[in-house]
Amino acid sequence: MLTHTYAICAYKDSPYLETCIRSLIRQTIPASVILCTSTPSPYLQRTARKYGLPLFVRDGESDIQDDWNFAYEKAASRLVTIAHQDDIYHRDYGKYVQQCWGKYPDTLVFTTDCAVWKEGRISRRGLVLQTKRLLRVPLRLRGLAHLKAVKQAVFLWGNPVICPACTYDKKALGVPLYDSSFKFALDWDTMYRLAAQKGRFVCEEKPLICYRVHDQAATKACIQDSRRPEEELAMYRKIWPEPMAGLLMHFYKKAYASYD
Repeated sequence: MLTHTYAICAYKDSPYLETCIRSLIRQTIPASVILCTSTPSPYLQRTARKYGLPLFVRDGESDIQDDWNFAYEKAASRLVTIAHQDDIYHRDYGKYVQQCWGKYPDTLVFTTDCAVWKEGRISRRGLVLQTKRLLRVPLRLRGLAHLKAVKQAVFLWGNPVICPACTYDKKALGVPLYDSSFKFALDWDTMYRLAAQKGRFVCEEKPLICYRVHDQAATKACIQDSRRPEEELAMYRKIWPEPMAGLLMHFYKKAYASYD
């Protein structure tokens, strides 16, 4: 069994943090859990002590890319999941991680389907989730999921991979994990780049994470200050000619309604 760490990115004093922690320390396959933050507070110190977790503090301004890289690098294990403080993990998430690398040792990235928690309700329905599942179909062809063309095909039409649902092979990928000029689309940019590397992407199409949508979420903030559409259009331009990029962005914007 390979060593595995859940590195939780904690930002300020989230009321959902403890729920995330409990979902990770109750995994059927035990793994390390650490807290990482660029916004230290007495609340985070108390929470770390309460659950007996190491707390790592990054100096400097809060920044998604720097915070995610910091959490990734602080994990002293081969496999790393950058957990988001608002989300909840299925108790068998870690079991599927171990099964994945046991069967496919060349896996670079493991990911899963998700459910969405919004306004107190959990759902697996909706156009956005269904579209993401459709776009991830190439990753279900596990015998071919080591091929660059198959991996990159997943990201041609958008980014269907849920960032906190991913586990990375740190030994194979090295550091830093994220090296993007984007502030929001850095995960899409990074996954498209990683897909060009030698190794396999594996998707377990089970809802092994519950992704929470709320007004304080970073995703919603990026939409409201226009960064998301600007950066996602730039990603389309990296992949497609200009007319096609504009057309795809027109339809991709409809996904923003899921955060209203």
